[in-house]
Amino acid sequence: MCELKVVMVDGETRSTVMESVTRIIVEGDDIGLYGIFGEQESVKGSIKEINFTTGEAIIVNS
Repeated sequence: MCELKVVMVDGETRSTVMESVTRIIVEGDDIGLYGIFGEQESVKGSIKEINFTTGEAIIVNS
């Protein structure tokens, strides 16, 4: 199974929003994150990059 770490980037600041994310749903500027054990998180922004090699999804403030 492929899981991602979701990172929020705001200028030079990077902060981890959630780890072991298996599903990402985008509705406008709302991004729903769903984890391997059923945990959920919602953030505002836009996806800049998803890199399966590094296992990261990068979200920036919109």
